[in-house]
Amino acid sequence: MKHWDQFLAPYKQAVDELKVKLKGMRGQFELDSTHSPIEFVTGRVKPIASILDKAKQKGIPLDKLEEEMQDIAGLRIMCQFVDDIHKVVSLLRIRNDFEIVEERDYISHKKTSGYRSYHVVISYPVQTIHGEKKILAEIQIRTLAMNFWATIEHSLNYKYKGDFPSDIKMRLQRAAEAAFRLDEEMSLIRGEIQEAQAFFTRKKESAQEGNK
Repeated sequence: MKHWDQFLAPYKQAVDELKVKLKGMRGQFELDSTHSPIEFVTGRVKPIASILDKAKQKGIPLDKLEEEMQDIAGLRIMCQFVDDIHKVVSLLRIRNDFEIVEERDYISHKKTSGYRSYHVVISYPVQTIHGEKKILAEIQIRTLAMNFWATIEHSLNYKYKGDFPSDIKMRLQRAAEAAFRLDEEMSLIRGEIQEAQAFFTRKKESAQEGNK
């Protein structure tokens, strides 16, 4: 495809704007002195080589990328607890600055590989000098443990081109279950964790006030 810079520009704009908006949600919880379900937010535009690989793999014509490739613009929201993921999804559903076009729950229905995450595909309006342009973007919401596993699996996937040796596949599945058990255990002591974090924050703020 010619003019990649021009094609990807609205996706880059969308990622930049959505990162600010989603981080703003975390800031609002902090102002209310309540637990934020959002730990941190990252975002990226899929590299051209990855777009071409996926288009070839999925049989997507290059002139149909805008309609058929949902994750050229990608955001990731990290949460501490599994329950936080559902809270974030609820917050996304009530926003009026984009439209949710699809949801995929890989937490209740994990992939065979062991992958867990919650995907929300949105139609986001980007304001350009040529008028409004709606693009698809994917928001992935997951815990830190889920993200650790997914990052490792993604790296191995590049090495093995999706064709994992049986022992690696088995260990990845076992690691995915271990990560999920970690999330479950953390959820059981959620109150203790949040109380400790709140205490640490208050202590830090008091020290800063004392240094002024």
